[in-house]
Amino acid sequence: MKAVLLDRDGVINALVYHEDAGVIDSPFRASQFKLLPGVPEAIRLLNDMGLKVAVVSNQPGIAKGHLKPAMLKTFDRRMLSGIRTAGGHIDRIYYCLHHPEAKVLKLRQRCRCHKPEIGLLEQAAEDLRVSLLECYMVGDGIPDLLAGARAGCRTIFIGRWKCEVCQFTEAPHVHAALIAESLWDAALLIQAEMRGTRPITSSYKCLSAQA
Repeated sequence: MKAVLLDRDGVINALVYHEDAGVIDSPFRASQFKLLPGVPEAIRLLNDMGLKVAVVSNQPGIAKGHLKPAMLKTFDRRMLSGIRTAGGHIDRIYYCLHHPEAKVLKLRQRCRCHKPEIGLLEQAAEDLRVSLLECYMVGDGIPDLLAGARAGCRTIFIGRWKCEVCQFTEAPHVHAALIAESLWDAALLIQAEMRGTRPITSSYKCLSAQA
C-alpha cells in the first residue's frame, strides 16, 4: 500500500453538537475545531511508514450557509498546525463543497466529487501518483466506505459499528475491511498489515439500512 485517504470530521477532528439546530455536524466556528486525541501521532506514524496521506472530505457547510470559505481555511491551518506538533504532515487536502440543496446557488449541484462518488479519491490518487488499489480509505461514515469500495481501496471504519450507523445509507449491505475506534488505532492496524503481523481477511458489514 502506498497512501491513506482520510475523511476529516469524526476522523481527524471532533464532530460538534449544534444546539440551535439540534444536529451533530462539522464545526462551524474556529473555537469548535478540535483535533481528536492521537491524531497527530497517527499521521506521523503513517508518514514514518512511507505512506502518503491525503484528506478527502465532503464539506457542504459553505453551500448550506453555515460558514464562509475563510473559515474552512482557518480549520486547515489549525489541523495542519496540530499535526505538526507530532512531526507529521498531510500531503494533500481535497474538499467537495457542493450540495444538491445548497443555499449558495453556484454550489447547488450533483457532482462526481461528493462521496459516495469517487471524484475526490480519483483526484487524490492522480496527484499522489498512486493507484487507488494501493490506498486505504479511512472514514466514520457510510459514504466513506461506499466511495472507498467503489474506488477499489481497502476501507477502514472509525467507530464501534453500532446499529444507528445504518440510518446513513440506502445500501442494504455496506462492508468495511477493518474497524478501528480511532485514527491512532487505524494507523496501528495499517502498520500491522504492512508488516504482515495480522490477518488481512477480516470483514464487517451493516446488514440493515434505512434511507
